[in-house]
Amino acid sequence: MATTTDFKNGLCIEFNDDLYQIVEFQHVKPGKGPAFVRTKLKGLTNGKVIENTFNAGVKITTARVEKRAFQFLYHDSSGFVFMNMKNFEQINLQEDLVPGHMFLKEGQEIEIVFHAETETPLFTELPAFIELEVTYTEPGVKGDTATNTLKPATLETGTEIPVPLFVDIGDKIKVDTRTNSYSERVKK
Repeated sequence: MATTTDFKNGLCIEFNDDLYQIVEFQHVKPGKGPAFVRTKLKGLTNGKVIENTFNAGVKITTARVEKRAFQFLYHDSSGFVFMNMKNFEQINLQEDLVPGHMFLKEGQEIEIVFHAETETPLFTELPAFIELEVTYTEPGVKGDTATNTLKPATLETGTEIPVPLFVDIGDKIKVDTRTNSYSERVKK
């Protein structure tokens, strides 16, 4: 058990018979009336973000979650297959638990967050940036660089994202998995 004074970003709590992670919180002490804590909570099972206000000092049940390193093996009709990096056990996850799955390539390391008591996977965390090779893009036209113009490029995973005109076939680029966008070209 914890109280509202133990709140911090990333803390997982049990609330309304579900698991939530504190995204944002603010202690408020109005001039009149009791203090309270305003929070934004992200549901770990459904991904929805809700706002809730707790009275100061209220007891909250914390949930224990664990991050474990896994390696992406392959994707088939049953879902995405990952291997635990410590004991080599394999786990199958459905597409809704793997945001950014379109940037996964074989051998990619990710972290899977588990509810410690029930051993159920809650969600996956990809690295913030992944390096991928451009397999197809139209050549940029010389002189078209006056503005920040983008062109579509197909990556080695088959995903298409907009990239700057100077990116060519065979270039390695960094993709931001949080925004699903081009970040920078990797130096050779």
